[in-house]
Amino acid sequence: MAQQNLTKKLNIISYNLHGYNQGSATINDLIESIDPDIFMVQEHWLTPSNLNKFDMFSNYFTFGCSAMSKTVESGMLKGRPFGGQMTMVKNDLRKLTETIFCSDRCSIIRVANLIFVNIYLPCSGTPDRYIICQDLIANIWSWCEQFPHCEYIIAGDFNVNLDGSDSISGLINCMLSEHSLLRCDVLFSKSNIATYVNTALNHQSTID
Repeated sequence: MAQQNLTKKLNIISYNLHGYNQGSATINDLIESIDPDIFMVQEHWLTPSNLNKFDMFSNYFTFGCSAMSKTVESGMLKGRPFGGQMTMVKNDLRKLTETIFCSDRCSIIRVANLIFVNIYLPCSGTPDRYIICQDLIANIWSWCEQFPHCEYIIAGDFNVNLDGSDSISGLINCMLSEHSLLRCDVLFSKSNIATYVNTALNHQSTID
């Protein structure tokens, strides 16, 4: 596929659904109000057989995975659904789009000269959390390095406060420094705005 440069302005949204059933209405609202070209969502909680629910957004084609494949293969479903991520791309960008990599925690696509990485990192308390994050970040850059003339946009749910001092924050900030990436929340002076809000529990944070 020949390299093509994108000259149009793109609207990009990243959003944690906390379940497709409760988050799909917000997707519709954001499509109507903002009309994003790239829509990266996390935690849709869908099984592989239900990923076609994203087909309802007819102006987009999708690329992503379920996090519940192994659970479904093992037999009867038990407990709450979990995980998964999906990247939605406007149909008019299809000819400029190349799918690169997909797993339950990350998908990577190229749209012309832009690499989009949709990421969902494990939350605090996940077994082997640091190793999972370390391996995922290394894998992301092994793919990105194959496109040295592209720009990179990494979005999603990092599940960590990047201004904190824990090991995951340090790992991600090291990635930012090594690859000359800029934090958009700092770049656009949004660092004090909560990205996760639970009104019922009176909780809010900047980990999403």
